[in-house]
Amino acid sequence: MEWDRENTIAQFIRARRKQANLTQVELSDFTGVGLRFLRELEQGKPNVMADKVNQVLLFFGHTLTPKPISDEARRNLGK
Repeated sequence: MEWDRENTIAQFIRARRKQANLTQVELSDFTGVGLRFLRELEQGKPNVMADKVNQVLLFFGHTLTPKPISDEARRNLGK
């Protein structure tokens, strides 16, 4: 799988971190996730662990939640 720097979670975390005027090192310290994990998360690495994603999102008052997708999107999964 290719990394997707433009995925929604990567963009959200990167933007919120910058809005909070935090470095990746600081956010890593505040959230308790490793710096490498945070860097890979912001770079859109596939297959990151959801509990670690939630650790970072919780810092900004959010959680990772399931969102329904359209029937068309469902048909195109895996293509």
